[in-house]
Amino acid sequence: MTTNEALINYCLRLGDSSLILGQRMSEWCSNGPILEEDIAMSNIALDLFGQARIMLTYAGKIEKKGRTENDLSFKRLEREFLNNLLSERPNGHFGDTVARNFFLSAFSFHLYSALKASADEQISAFAIKSLKEVTYHLRHSAEWIIRLGDGTEESHTKIQDSIENLWEYTEDLFAMNEVDKILIKEKIAIDLNTIKPLWNKTINEILTKATLNQPENSFMQSGSLDGMHSEVLGHLLTEMQFLPRAYPTAKW
Repeated sequence: MTTNEALINYCLRLGDSSLILGQRMSEWCSNGPILEEDIAMSNIALDLFGQARIMLTYAGKIEKKGRTENDLSFKRLEREFLNNLLSERPNGHFGDTVARNFFLSAFSFHLYSALKASADEQISAFAIKSLKEVTYHLRHSAEWIIRLGDGTEESHTKIQDSIENLWEYTEDLFAMNEVDKILIKEKIAIDLNTIKPLWNKTINEILTKATLNQPENSFMQSGSLDGMHSEVLGHLLTEMQFLPRAYPTAKW
């Protein structure tokens, strides 16, 4: 694998994770528990779509096959997507969404903080811009974790269940392969082994404040780097890609 091929793969990984989570968050539009949260979650979706556009556009530019951000979003099959497994998990109830977003935004916060120093100028600029957004995403989800965990008995039980049900997908966030090895050597990517303890510290601090327990690792899911996903991604893509597939020559 060449450095160029590795870079394309890495950009798709970053872009796909933002795209799929953005699609999930857009499903909350008009369905939020209160108006303020409906607006907040819709705005988070817009932030994520903006992040996806940057990385997918860059991937298409490097690839030099004429594929645009729209082509990469709407004309790839499930096995071609490289988003992390956690981003595709269904919204469930509000607590499920909060827990999923908390794990992901904490990861993105520490990853983008490190990627600001990337030797690739485009990835560095992406990280600097996106860090401002994910800082808010992390604060938003962390505040809700604390509010729900240290709230009523029912809210405490539900958010604890959400955390435990999603925990098995968190290990996939730190998976690495040849792509990482190549790009770390070029000082473009970050060794995720350096990110994991920072992520763990953030997770543990917030869960402690929320009087919640951090689950133990048992059976942990993985496979996103090889395009292996859960069945829910196929359903998500069917809905997300329907219109451009039904009218492939349409312009909007």
